[in-house]
Amino acid sequence: MQKFANYIKRIEIDSLWSGKKHIVWELDPKVNILSGINGMGKSTIINKVVKGLAAGGEFPSHMLKGVHLDVEPEDARWIRYDMIRSLDSSLSASLSEVDNSMKQALTALSGSFTGSLLDIQLYHLQRKFLDYQVNVGNRIIEQLQTGNMDAAQQLSQKKKRFQDMLDDLFSNTGKRIVRTENEIRFTQIGEQLMPYQLSSGEKQMLIILLTVLVEDDQPYVLFMDEPEVSLHIEWQKKLIDLILELNPNVQIILTTHSPAVVMNGWVDNVTEVSDITV
Repeated sequence: MQKFANYIKRIEIDSLWSGKKHIVWELDPKVNILSGINGMGKSTIINKVVKGLAAGGEFPSHMLKGVHLDVEPEDARWIRYDMIRSLDSSLSASLSEVDNSMKQALTALSGSFTGSLLDIQLYHLQRKFLDYQVNVGNRIIEQLQTGNMDAAQQLSQKKKRFQDMLDDLFSNTGKRIVRTENEIRFTQIGEQLMPYQLSSGEKQMLIILLTVLVEDDQPYVLFMDEPEVSLHIEWQKKLIDLILELNPNVQIILTTHSPAVVMNGWVDNVTEVSDITV
């Protein structure tokens, strides 16, 4: 049976660039915020760890040379993780990343295809969201068959809370999530909208919250590289709290330039790159 880590306890990188900057970062089980001026290596630290994890296979044998992770429990051999990047950049220079079937599907759904990285993420998350609903639905049926009504109702609450969050976040533009559809849709002044028709900031927030929801309360690590770039200040303030509410078992590791991200009581979870450089 695969044994998954609950969280990463420590990141050690032998050299950040060309034999310089040995990194040792002791992590909090819940929230870790890496700060520093441009060029200090914030994104490089996260990217090295994620690149090692993305290689696939059993941890730690597949990690990049020079990157070491200690996890809890110590004998865990697999790490669940997601990576959120910040920019809604165009794929026009690298359209090979989008296969024709996906492009056709996005065009059919939204009426146009702009080549947005966020659109691609949303497309994949829609599929995961459908799987999530099936899994939760099956567990609800099991509880109902045993007469456990309270447990069945509790299982449905997380999806409802996710929908409530989006309605609250998007309330200034009058957008509301459609609760009668299995796929995510929104209404605005009587018109139905696909997620691909949202603004960049709205897409970014939807991607973050949906990524957390579909992990279905499992322990995992959420890496985010400057997730605040497209988000207005009020959303930045709420970001960490909303993530932890959707999944209390997530460990957040993020980089940021924004003071707003830490305003809701997370100042003590900020680490400067210079403080973890040996």
